[in-house]
Amino acid sequence: MTKTKFFIALLLLVASVGSAQQTYTDSLQAFINGYIEKHEVVTGDDKKQLHFFPINKNYRVIARFERVKNGSWFSMETSGTMKKVFRVYGTIYFTIHDTAVKLSLYQSQQLMTVEEYREQLFLPFTDLTTGEETYTAGRYIDLTFNDIIGDKVVIDFNKAYNPYCAYISGKYNCPIPPKENNLTVAILAGEKNYGKH
Repeated sequence: MTKTKFFIALLLLVASVGSAQQTYTDSLQAFINGYIEKHEVVTGDDKKQLHFFPINKNYRVIARFERVKNGSWFSMETSGTMKKVFRVYGTIYFTIHDTAVKLSLYQSQQLMTVEEYREQLFLPFTDLTTGEETYTAGRYIDLTFNDIIGDKVVIDFNKAYNPYCAYISGKYNCPIPPKENNLTVAILAGEKNYGKH
């Protein structure tokens, strides 16, 4: 390969990597815009008080998934008086900020009875931003069975969102992340605290 052809190939590679990053950023921005537009609790001009960290592809991780068969049902604490029944569906393992961590993926007993949500999985978590840059009771990520491919699942913390209790207190029974899902790293991605910044 001549030097000219090599540099052309290199430029094309750099351009394709930049294009892939741009496509990812665009798709995440579209996701965030859709989230804000369709929000069921925050309406009108109050939507301007919804804030997100800058999109960062480093917070999109490929995790190893281990299925937990016949996990026991348990009552997860909520922000209100009504507890919600879940079971651990599986455990995910990944490394972020050079720290190896694990989280539990949960399945809702109630949602299993609803056709539209029967394959829904729930990933509540707290991290070192909780109570500072992000909501004091943690954040959520939604997944489905189809997101698990073999023993791998992609977790994109840029899609982490606040429970409804972050906007209106006392009205909702928002699940509180169990201690096993308290991360010892800062997740500078996803939705921030609601309100004026």
